[in-house]
Amino acid sequence: MRYHTPSTFEDAVAIAAGSGGVTRFLAGGTDVLVQMRAGMVTPDDLIDIKRIPGVRDISQTADSGWRIGIAVSGAELGEHAGLSRDWPGVVEGMELVGSTQIQGRATLTGNLCNGSPAADSVPGLVAAGARVAITGPEGTREVAIEEIPAGPGRTTLKHGEVISAVILPARGKNGGDAYLRFIPRTEMDIAVVGCAVNLRVDGDTITEARVALGAVAPTVILAPEAAKAIIGTKLDEAALEALAKAASAAATPITDKRGTAEFRTHVAGVLAKRAARIAYARAKGAEK
Repeated sequence: MRYHTPSTFEDAVAIAAGSGGVTRFLAGGTDVLVQMRAGMVTPDDLIDIKRIPGVRDISQTADSGWRIGIAVSGAELGEHAGLSRDWPGVVEGMELVGSTQIQGRATLTGNLCNGSPAADSVPGLVAAGARVAITGPEGTREVAIEEIPAGPGRTTLKHGEVISAVILPARGKNGGDAYLRFIPRTEMDIAVVGCAVNLRVDGDTITEARVALGAVAPTVILAPEAAKAIIGTKLDEAALEALAKAASAAATPITDKRGTAEFRTHVAGVLAKRAARIAYARAKGAEK
């Protein structure tokens, strides 16, 4: 195994593109190092990207959005007051990943690229309309978060490409988001169902919404019909019931030892209602 410590994303991409074997990028390492120790993967080239300038930075963009470095840990994300104020649902999703020790290393980008349908940080990013910057042999491009997962353990990234930043849009006025999950235990478990809701209000009326579901399909998914169910409403009981029905309809889960398909389908609707209430309260100025 060859271990590399490039100083730029361009150098990292050149190494990955030139490798004829198995490559892995190393930032937090909470997935790839576990996989290596378990014998699940043995990289020919391990590319440590933590030394690239800016990968540990959280900065505000010119349009008042946020740019998050790919090596920013969950702990650092949660400690950032401005980001937590603007996008509490994104932050609380990442804060559910692993233990306190894992939080000191795990990253948004690693959680995304691990390709788990149950990744806790991904629904919040999808609901927020977040994008990623991808650096590859042909330069840098931006892609919506929901276009990255391709299935369990797989992404749509091409040979030699690496995510170089996570980009959140400007929060703007009267917006709120939230992420909730159901797990068998009180903590440190994998989501049986996850749901994120992001919305904006004008007075009491919802004018924009995005709903994302985790662990109920081969990838984290957007549920546009669920969002439509609450747009133009004041989130009354009829709207919440329509939201729950649409979220459940969007779910196509499997049955496994952690939950039946029927149970997951029902819980998707329940969590959508609960997350929407929290996001709605935040959008109207409740404490975040």
